[in-house]
Amino acid sequence: MRFSRKVAFFLTVLLCLLSLVSCGYQLRGKGKFWPPGMKRVIVPVFKNSSGRYELDLKLTSAVVNELVARTGVVIVSDRSQAQGLLSGEILSFSVQPIAFNSAGAAVRFKIVITTSVVFTDLENQRVLFSDSHFVYTEEYDIPEGVDFETMETQAIERAAEKYARQLVVNLLEGF
Repeated sequence: MRFSRKVAFFLTVLLCLLSLVSCGYQLRGKGKFWPPGMKRVIVPVFKNSSGRYELDLKLTSAVVNELVARTGVVIVSDRSQAQGLLSGEILSFSVQPIAFNSAGAAVRFKIVITTSVVFTDLENQRVLFSDSHFVYTEEYDIPEGVDFETMETQAIERAAEKYARQLVVNLLEGF
């Protein structure tokens, strides 16, 4: 009787471990939604309706870098050579103070970037992804003695990279 309890316990533990190994967890952004034949994409500079200077260039550049890194596509400048078109518009950009020190000065800020993005298969004239209200939020601190503009510029660059990562993951996974 004692032997069969040990065997039963061992088999139960083994089954639990096997179920964990084969449970189906996967990394996001691997490209199950991305069309297999999509090799050449054109990404025009995002239209900037936000009024924030050069935000269009920073976001577009970050999106291009992330798209190439994750998919291996070639970015083309001639629409007639492209199989896909990723277009975007920056609808709004805001920086809001969210924390203050004892003197009442803002020490933590939140950046909110709202865009409209469309990814189109040009060969089949089909919209593959569309989000008219894609929002990305980033928070950052202003350490004492550091000027606001420097920290804001660095925060915008980080936000552009993270925005691009999230957008490309959404493109790849079809969210």
